[in-house]
This record gives sequence, structure tokens and C-alpha cells, in this order.
Amino acid sequence: MSGRRDFLSMPAPENYVAGLGRGATGFTTRSDLGPAREGPSEEQMKEMLAKRAASLGQAAPSAYGVVEKKEEERDEEEDRFQDPDNEVGLFSSGMNYDKEDDEADRIYQDVDEKMDKRRRIRREAREQKERDEYEKNNPKIQLQFADLKRALGNVSEEEWALLPEVGDMTGRAKRTRESRLATSRMYAVPDSVIQAAASSGEIQTSISTSDAEGTMTNFASIGAAHKSALQVRLDSAANTGSASSGEQTTTSGTATSVDPRGYITALDRKQQTGEEVPVEDINRARVLLESAVKTNVHNGPGYVALARLEEMAGKNHTAKRILAQACQMCPKSITVWVEAIRLNRENLQNAKIIAAAGIKENPKAIKLWMDAIDLEQTPAARKKVTRQALDRNPQSEELWKILINDTEEIESVKLLFGKAVQTLPMSEELWISYARVSGPEEAPKILNAARKAIPTSWSIWIQACRLQEQLGRVETCDKVMERAVKALIKEGGMPSREEWIKQAEICDEEESVVTAGAIIKATIGWKLDEDDERKTQWLEDAKNSSAHGRYATARAILSYAVSIFPYSTTVWHAAADLEKHHGSTEALLQILERAVSCCPKSESLWLLYAREMWQAGDAEGARKVLGRSFVELEGNENLYTRAVDFEVDAENYDQARQFLQIARESAATDRIYSKSAVLERQLGDYETALDICNQGIQMWPGTWKLHAIKGQIYESLSKLPEAEQAYATGTRSAPNAPVLYILLSRIQERAGAVVKARSTLDRGRQKNPKTASLLCEAVRLERRQGNIPAAQNVMAAALQECPTSGVLWTEKIMHLESRTQRKPRALEAIKKVEKDALLFVVVARIFWAERRLDKAATWFTKAVVLDPDFGDAWVWYWKFLEMHGTEEKKGEVLSRVATAEPKHGELWQAVAKDPKNFRKSTEDILKMAAKKAE
Repeated sequence: MSGRRDFLSMPAPENYVAGLGRGATGFTTRSDLGPAREGPSEEQMKEMLAKRAASLGQAAPSAYGVVEKKEEERDEEEDRFQDPDNEVGLFSSGMNYDKEDDEADRIYQDVDEKMDKRRRIRREAREQKERDEYEKNNPKIQLQFADLKRALGNVSEEEWALLPEVGDMTGRAKRTRESRLATSRMYAVPDSVIQAAASSGEIQTSISTSDAEGTMTNFASIGAAHKSALQVRLDSAANTGSASSGEQTTTSGTATSVDPRGYITALDRKQQTGEEVPVEDINRARVLLESAVKTNVHNGPGYVALARLEEMAGKNHTAKRILAQACQMCPKSITVWVEAIRLNRENLQNAKIIAAAGIKENPKAIKLWMDAIDLEQTPAARKKVTRQALDRNPQSEELWKILINDTEEIESVKLLFGKAVQTLPMSEELWISYARVSGPEEAPKILNAARKAIPTSWSIWIQACRLQEQLGRVETCDKVMERAVKALIKEGGMPSREEWIKQAEICDEEESVVTAGAIIKATIGWKLDEDDERKTQWLEDAKNSSAHGRYATARAILSYAVSIFPYSTTVWHAAADLEKHHGSTEALLQILERAVSCCPKSESLWLLYAREMWQAGDAEGARKVLGRSFVELEGNENLYTRAVDFEVDAENYDQARQFLQIARESAATDRIYSKSAVLERQLGDYETALDICNQGIQMWPGTWKLHAIKGQIYESLSKLPEAEQAYATGTRSAPNAPVLYILLSRIQERAGAVVKARSTLDRGRQKNPKTASLLCEAVRLERRQGNIPAAQNVMAAALQECPTSGVLWTEKIMHLESRTQRKPRALEAIKKVEKDALLFVVVARIFWAERRLDKAATWFTKAVVLDPDFGDAWVWYWKFLEMHGTEEKKGEVLSRVATAEPKHGELWQAVAKDPKNFRKSTEDILKMAAKKAE
């Protein structure tokens, strides 16, 4: 045994610290309850480390194995980990608050609260709006069905009783499987099957299906039995409820709650359209409807739906059996009895028995009684059943009507009506029908009795007014309707103004014109104050009635409006327009005579009166009307020009010249001078025409039309330099007239000065920027010179200035685009311009070129309907009809163009304003322009 002492019992060396060699030292924390052992000082640690390093022959390290830091670095290290609770410097006085600091904090807090209060309303409103928007986009389930829940309050007890029970679908597949396993049976394999399996390897040429004393199995019988068992199991699965539900019918993969009224709607729709209903759909519907009926045996509509399904499937006998069962299970269901009667109608005796049984169960069912009446074949039998029905249901208006209609003797009819109105005194229809079948002496008494029985009925008052009209007492109709209005207002049964207008239109349709007028006169101003826009409202009402084809009603409305606003030219024009299109010439002239008497200072009414008088064939009367208008509107140039037109149409050229001479002396205007120059030019007196133009230019140098007429006269005389000088003078005197620049450029082009013509158009474009006619003429100038690239450049710039010009788009599509690109460009043009008759013509011409004649005719029609005053549309339409139209269509177009009397369009004006075509009719101008169209 060694004499060495135990290490653990040896005293520790001086300054020994456990774990010091591993760098461990003692430390204390603030959470210690008592003082911890104080660790060695820094000097002790240095000394210990130095001794250990000397024993190892190494340099003396620092306390943590690194070289000592410099003094500055040590100071920074100490400042870096300084306690934030003992801050110095800038934050040294952070905890020294005084009263002023507290007051400042309180003031800032008050300001913050006040600002928050000011913004609170807007913030809350914004938050509420955001919340509402979120709830609107993300509604709760209960909100989505809120309206359906409210609608449940209107469900009657009978409807509640007809609702099927809710099926228990929980674990249905599992219960179905368990039920199937529970009802399944296990059978031992017979010896014959084993023997047959053993001999399966033998080669046989036939299989015997006969029994041989138990040694052979009849496989045909087994297959049939297997099929029968499978069918039974399928029927059981479809019709038998599970043990857990007890009452609920279950079917695999389908819901048991069936709407019997609407389920076979799709099948009915297929049957109506002639489409054959698939057998699978019928079988599926049969299963579901049978389930619904068995779930609720008192569900009448379910039986009806199932019966109709069987009828659709061709099983009428099954349908009748189902309805017979339904009549027993649902004896109070009217629908079931009605359907049973309908299905058995081919056998009247059975149908009558069913009807009698249904009536016995439901003696108040009017529908059953009406079906029973329809089953009778003779009038006497019908009356007998009807009287029985009335004994049970004396308040049924339908039964009274049937009985009265089946009665032929007029006296008996009157007696029945008397009994009916006594039983049903509130039936307006019975009272009115009673009055109609009665004589002229009895009818007023009956209507008075009806009015007393139903004081709020306006139909009775209308019938009374119509009765007066039928008796020839037209003067009393207005009084009857005035009394009606007063009585209805007193009783609180006055209908709305719109309803009265509707009743007036009904009377108008039934040719009770006087009654319609009396209704309008008494009620058209109902609830319209004097400060309201009554005139506008009445004009709108008349327009609507005219659109409905009720012209007498519209005439009555305008007549009343004229009586209230006798000095309104708008109302007079509306009345005259109605008579012109839907009245007689005599009525139109009477209206215009009253109009000019009430509005003698209306130029438009005088002109319209004179025109209609002239078109009526009364030339002398038209002259007298113009003479009266000269007295009322002295010096009016429009009256003079109209008088000149009349005389020219009558070929009284001397009288027309005389009128123009008087106008130039008493009512001299530039228009009068232009009209005079044009007339002289058309009559071939060029010297006089030039003299008038010069006189007019001296007085009105800025009138471009005088310069244009002067230049055109020189062109007619083949004096091109004088014409050019006249146009040039016009461009200087009237620089804002594009027509003069166009005429001047064409004269210069004819003279061979193309550069000069181009310069003239450029000057015109500078004076009149964004003018489509000048831009189009510049394009045409380049195109006529054969410079297509320059024309395309000018067109590009032109469309930049006038992107919505139909003239420019037409020029581009028809002359600067290839045939394959015309249709896309036309579509682009229509999108930008929207409605332009010229572009519609372009589209029609494109379809015409493609031989799509129906579409071409459609677009031509659109063009002439959109702008009947645009003559070029009529021209191209006529050119199209000449090649592909019928004689009937041509006659229609000629009639329409004569009525429209177009005035605009390049082709149209070029022909119409040519002096050679003076006195040509509209039809002649149309045909001549069609020949020039290219």
C-alpha cells in the first residue's frame, strides 16, 4: 500500500480556483439572494497565467488568452456596454422632469385628443363604408338567405303539409352496404356444379339445358332466376327504406326531396319540341317521383307529376291507376281531380263519375264544376249542371257567365243578368254586360244602379259615355265625363292620367271616337299644375298615342293642347303634322287656317299653309295665302322666295320675275339677289343674271354664293379666264368659303395649271383649317393626275385633321384601297364616324361588288332611313334596284324619294343644279344621277 495521501483529502494549493485552467471564474448576479464567492482579482489571474505559461515555456497571455488591448480601445469597449439607465451627456438630465414639462405633455395630449375627435367622424364613416363594402362583397350565409326566410311567412298551412320530409343522408352508403349484406344469402355449391367444373376440360360440341335426374343443371333457368333476383334487389334498393330511417326512401346517388311540380319540366319541353325523351331520363324521373309520393302519401302534385310521366311514357293505364290512388289519398286536392278528369276524358262516363266524386269532396271548387259542365254535350245538361254549381257557389262570376252564355233567349238573358247583379253587385263586368244587352231606355237605369253599387268604378262611367255616343247624343258625352271626374275624385277612385289615356285608346280602337275625345278633354290635365311642362307632356302623349296607331286619341290631345296654348307654334305644327300624315286634306287646311289666325306672325305656319294649299291643287288659294302673309310679315324674304317657287312651278316666269323685282326693291337681301340670278340663269338670260350678280356683289361683297354664280355663268359661256377671275375675286372677298377655292382650283386644273390649282387648295386649307371638302379635293387633284403616292400622303394628313369625315373615308376606301382592304377600312371608318349615310352607302357598294345582294339592300335601306335628305344614297339605291330590284320595290323607292325631296349630296346637286335640268322632277333627277354614278 502506497504511503501517498488521498488526493481529495489534500489541502488545495494557495489561490486555487476550480476550473481556472479552463477559463472558468466565479461571478454574481442581481437575482442572487446572498453574496456569491468573489472571484480572483485581475492581478491574481495574471500571476497564475504567467506561472502556467512559464512552466509550459510560452509567453504570458492575458486573462482570456488574447493580447491586452490598448488603453483607448479598452475605454471604447467600456463606453460601448454602458448601462442605459445611467446615461450621461445629452441624456444626462432625462429623468429630471419639472412642472413645465408636465404641463407641456398635458397640452400636447389635449391637442392630440382634439385632432383625433375632429377626424373621428370621417374616419368612422370611411371605416363603415369599407366595412359595408366588404360585407357586400363577402356576405354571410344568413344574409344570403334572409329574403328566402322572409318569404316563408307567406307559405300557407296546406303548402307546408305538402312539403316532403327531409331525408337522413348521414352514413347512407354504409347503412346501404350493411343492409345489403344482412339480406344476402349464402348457398352451398351443388354437386352438379362441382361435377361440371371437374369435366370442364373435356371437349363438348353442345350444352344440354335439360335436367337428367340431378346430374345436369338447367343453366337457362338459373340465368333467368339470377336476372329476376337482380331486378328484385334493384327495386328493393329503390323503394325500400333503411332500417335506421324507418320512413325515409333512399336511392343510390340521388336526393329524395323532389319537386313534383317542376321536375319533369325538361321532359315536357323535349316532348313539345318533338324531341324524343330518352328512356333513362324517364326511368330516373319515375324513381324520384315514386320516392316523393311514398315519402308523402298526401302529396297531390307528386301524384299528378308521376301520372304525367307515365302518360308521356305511353302508359295511360298506369297513369289512371296512379290518379285513382291520388283521389283516394288526396281527396281535397283540386289539381288531382282536374288531372283525373282530363286523363279520362275519352270515356265521358268515367270522367263524369270522377267529376261527381271530386265535386262531392270539394263542392266549392269552381274549376271542378267548370270541368263537369264541359263534359256535358247538350245545352240543357250544361244548364242543369251550371244551376247546381250556382246553388253551391252563388258568388262565382265565372259560373254566371257560363249560364248566361248558354242561354239564347234575350229575355231569359236579361233575367239572368238581373239575378246575377243582385247576387254580385260589385261585378263591373256583369253590370256593363247587362247594360249592353238592354234597350236604350233600360241601359241608363242599369248604369245608374251600377254606379250607385260601385261608386269607385270608372269603367261604368266610360260605358255610360259610350252609350250616349251610340244613342247619338254626342253633345252630352263631355258632360258625362265631367261628372265622372267629379264623382271619382269625391269617392277617391280617380285613376292616373296615364290610365285614362289608355282607356281612351281602347275606345279609339273600338271606334268610340267621341268617347275617347271626351275622356281626353276631361282627364288630360289631371294632376298637372300650370307651372308644369304641360305642353311638352301633352306633345309627348300625342306622339305616343300616334305611335300606337290611335290617331283619334292623339288628335284629341293636340286639340286640347291647342285650346290651352293657342299661341304656340309648336303645338300647331304638331297638330298639322298629324293631320297631314293621318288625316284628311280638308282637316289639315282647317288646322292651318286656325293656326295662322292665332299666330299671324309665324313665318313657318304661313309657308306651310301656302305649300299645303298649293299641293292640294288650289294655286289661287295659295297665292291668296301668300298675299295675306305679305300683309302680316312685310318684307320677309322667305315669303317672296316661296311665292317665286310657286310661280316657277306653275311656269309663270314673268310673275316670278316680277315678285323678285319687288323683293329686290322692298326687301333687298343677298339671298333675294342670288335667287334672282339663279332664275335668270335657268331661263337662259345670262346678261341679266351677270348684271344682278354684279349689283349684289357691290352691296354684299362677302356673299360667296354671288361670286360662285357669276363664275358658273362665265363657265357656261366658256369664258374660263373671266370665270377664274370671278372665283379669285370671291376667294379674296370671302376667304372663309371653301366652295370658291374648289371651283377656282378646278378651273385652273382645266387650264393645265396643276401647280397653281394645288397652291389654291393649299391657300384655302390655310384659311379654312380642318375642312373636309378642301382636303378631299386636294386628294382628288393628286389622284386625277395619277400621283397615287402623293394622294395617299395627303389623305393620311387629312384623316389626321378630320378623323370623323365620311367624305374622306369614302374617298380613301373606294379609290385608294385595294378591293381586299375595303371592307376592313369600312369597318374602321364606321367605328370612328358611327352614323353617316355616305359610309352606309360605301358598305352597301362593297357587298354589292361581292354579290351579297341581301346585305347590300339592307345597308342601302339603312342609309336612306338614316338621312332621307341625302340624295346620293337614293341615287345609289336606285342604281342597285335597276339591276337587282323588283318593279314593286322600284315603285316604292320612287314614291319615298318624291316624299323626301332630297337636297344634298355631290351627285344629286351636280344634276339638280344644272340649268339644263331646270324643271326636272325628283324622279327624273334620280334616274339621271344614277346614270352618272360611278
